[in-house]
Amino acid sequence: MNDLLTRALSNLSTINYLVIAVNLALLLLAGPILERLGSKSGKSQFDFQVNVLRGLNLAILAAVCYSAFYGSANEDNGLTLKVLSILVILYLAYLASNIASYIMRRRYGKVSTSNESIQISDTYHSRMLTLVVSTFIAVVALIAAIRMAGYSSLLEAGGVIGFVGVFLALTQAAWAPDIISGLVLLNSDMVSEGDLIEIDSPPLLGRVFKTKIFHTVLIDVVNNHRVMISNSKLRGQTIQSLSKFASARGLREKLVFKIGYDTRPADVKKMLNEAFDNACNTNDGKLDKTHPLEIRMLDAGDHAIEWGVFYYIKEVSSLIATRQQLMEAILDVSVEHNISLATPQTHVVTRADAGLA
Repeated sequence: MNDLLTRALSNLSTINYLVIAVNLALLLLAGPILERLGSKSGKSQFDFQVNVLRGLNLAILAAVCYSAFYGSANEDNGLTLKVLSILVILYLAYLASNIASYIMRRRYGKVSTSNESIQISDTYHSRMLTLVVSTFIAVVALIAAIRMAGYSSLLEAGGVIGFVGVFLALTQAAWAPDIISGLVLLNSDMVSEGDLIEIDSPPLLGRVFKTKIFHTVLIDVVNNHRVMISNSKLRGQTIQSLSKFASARGLREKLVFKIGYDTRPADVKKMLNEAFDNACNTNDGKLDKTHPLEIRMLDAGDHAIEWGVFYYIKEVSSLIATRQQLMEAILDVSVEHNISLATPQTHVVTRADAGLA
């Protein structure tokens, strides 16, 4: 055993020791390096990226150790050296792709402040440039790996590249629509990270957490959980962006109440305005007091008048809580004014209607 170890150490050159030292350092620093490059989109994805880098480091170390224990001077240009070279190319390509993504995000990304911390999210330009640069790096790495594998002639290299091209062409229906839809969504500026949007299928009021290459992650603000929707499916829906105001007043919200004909319109308006004032005093400034409550009669039905209550808010993050607090304030004041919010049933059911005649 000692003889085998001594022979292995004697087979290691200065370059081998340097490769081992660098890979051990990168193995330990894989997490901090990716964290510095901004790979914080999610714990699972971050752990996956760290494991990919560490796996390549371990593979390179395994190739060097195998060459030292079982190789010889006449085998330096053999299979082990080819495998080692390909692993190094893959590692450098993956690391270069992450560095390019970080640079493009810093240069062309959108800077926003959340929870007293500065966050940089992708934009259409940063994602497009990252995709172009990553594709270029992948093509260069593929050609280099093919050359290292021994396919030196143009015909052999072209055959391997052609096989990869055919594979991508056959599978493009699974990934191309999502990539293109993701770029279109970013370019439209309707699904920016942090925006509050509302979609129809499934009915969802969510905050955009991250727009990725193949899918978009939303946070359901009602149930407080994450929802993943493919970019192509999201693009095919009607998206209402509640964070993109049409005017400086803010987001215009509406509440609908059905009140009986026995209540005068003046009493209804007085009750609603009083409730709005009470809600403004207890809402920590989330309701916009500068714009008065707008009360409109929407419809005159068979049983009741349908009243619409319009108000403005600028903090869309508290949309659900503000809506619920205002409804509670209206209920409290309606009890004080003896105005029922329940839809009255004025239709009298006869015996003939009930099928008892």
